[in-house]
Amino acid sequence: MQDCLFCKIIAGEIPSTKIYEDEYIYAFADIAPQAPFHAVIIPKEHISSADEINENNSFLIGKVFEAVANISKQENLANGYRVVNNCGEDGGQTVGHIHFHLLARRNLAWPPG
Repeated sequence: MQDCLFCKIIAGEIPSTKIYEDEYIYAFADIAPQAPFHAVIIPKEHISSADEINENNSFLIGKVFEAVANISKQENLANGYRVVNNCGEDGGQTVGHIHFHLLARRNLAWPPG
């Protein structure tokens, strides 16, 4: 999508600090981190939100979680982490490209504040 912020990051049109990349997934450091470690993980294929997951693209969500496991090992997050997906305006989604936040290296209380 031409106007999608995250598609532009994937294309290298907007700079980012890469944490992880494979054929399907790109992960980068969040510019406003909510934890000492905060990555944004996105599929390279544009999917607007969790509401747009279907039988043709759902394998990419599995690839996201494979990336989570790889990043956890790469970044030594053995003490734990949280994975968050926001969907829609009321859910707090601010970019119209499905993405997952990987937060770690602090105690992440529940429920979140």
